[in-house]
Amino acid sequence: MMRAPLSDLPLVIDQVSLEAGAARLLDRVSLTIAPGPPTLIIGPNGAGKTSLLRLCMGLVSPSAGRVTWGGRADHAPERRAMVFQRPVMLRRSAAANVGYALAQAGVPRRLRAACGAELLERVGLADLAGRPARRLSGGEQQRLALARALARKPEILLLDEPTASLDPAASRSIEEIILMAAQSGIKIVMASHDLGQVRRLAGDVIFMLRGTVHERGTASDFLETPSTPEAAAFLRGDLVI
Repeated sequence: MMRAPLSDLPLVIDQVSLEAGAARLLDRVSLTIAPGPPTLIIGPNGAGKTSLLRLCMGLVSPSAGRVTWGGRADHAPERRAMVFQRPVMLRRSAAANVGYALAQAGVPRRLRAACGAELLERVGLADLAGRPARRLSGGEQQRLALARALARKPEILLLDEPTASLDPAASRSIEEIILMAAQSGIKIVMASHDLGQVRRLAGDVIFMLRGTVHERGTASDFLETPSTPEAAAFLRGDLVI
């Protein structure tokens, strides 16, 4: 009898600090990430959003505290994927970039062409399958990065400001892909500067400041009745440091 794959959820961060040299990037952060609608991490530059995502992915180890995925620590990231703000494109076609991701995910060679075509269709790049990835526009590269991440069939998809440098039309297409992924059951955890994105995408919000989780709640509560002066100032567009 086939065993069900182990789950990476809930992702539990318990009293975690993260240091780089003399700098403390995260300071005694405790969080539980559970299945459900997208979680958006917001806050000013330098608040610790990217560090938190890298920790969730397992790319960095805590200086103190513990991270567990589905109750297990030091667990290989087979069921999670991450898209960076500026993804690196391989020097090959869009289709070959996805094919490489499928190979890394262990998809048999005979299935890769069909799976790759389906993924490119899903992100709206079917017509550009043969184009060199590095000749795609910024928005197209970000969609390709999402296709590569989805090739892993992740349970958790971590996104680091995926629309930060894109125009509104490109941003909308990325958001549509993210919502489709969320509706398919993938847990989205996404860093963003954009309060409009919180309104459009978030089920809940993590507001970070100076390496700490300053506030956590539903998106509607956070937007309408923030519980700290710093969150209220951030919502007004004031500089918060």
